[in-house]
Order: sequence, then C-alpha cells, then structure tokens
Amino acid sequence: QVQLVESGGGLVQAGGSLRLSCAASERTFSKYSISWFRQAPGKEREFVATIIASGSSTYYADSVKGRFTIPRDNAKNTVYLQMNSLKPEDTALYYCAASLRFRIEIPPLDDYHYWGQGTQVTVSS
Repeated sequence: QVQLVESGGGLVQAGGSLRLSCAASERTFSKYSISWFRQAPGKEREFVATIIASGSSTYYADSVKGRFTIPRDNAKNTVYLQMNSLKPEDTALYYCAASLRFRIEIPPLDDYHYWGQGTQVTVSS
C-alpha cells in the first residue's frame, strides 16, 4: 500500500509560480510512475503530467507543456510539480497518483492504483 500526500498548493497571481510536492510513505515508491492530475469545479479530472519510475522520461498535457515540469527524487520518495507562468485556468484541485505503467500519451484513470487527497491551487487574474 502506497500512501501519497500532496502539499504546496495555495493562492498565487497569474504569471506566478508554485511547486507542489507528492510524498510517499513507501520505499517501493521508486517502482511507480507518478502522475499529476487536476480537477476544477464542475469539470472532469484532467491529466497534467507524468514521470516514469526511473525519472528518465516524462510526458505533459499540451495545456501545460513548456510551463510545468515534473521532477522526482526517489531518495526522498517525492515527486514535484513545478508550475510556472500560472494562468487562472490552472485553478483546480491537484492530485498525484501512482501506477506500475508508464505511457507516453494521456493515461486512463484505470492505470492508477493509488491516489492522494489533493491540494488546492488558485490562480487569481
């Protein structure tokens, strides 16, 4: 069982930056690909970014490409989401999730075995 805990959300002005963290309780964390998703009120959960277990490959949604990065530190059992040039449309509850699969495409939600509780990001205009 992998427990995931997100942190780092908050309120930021458009054009600003935030760094989210996804910390895991298990040392087997390094076996999992980790993805970030987000969900705005009244909308479906949306894929944001993913990183393979080794950290050697990543994939981003077109909406965040060039603005967000997803580094990981397996020694700290943590994956980050560095968000730059934030826009009001980035406002959402952000979740991290763990999967034993890695896809260079938008992954289905069914791929994910474990989810965190989410951290709120609000971008003001």
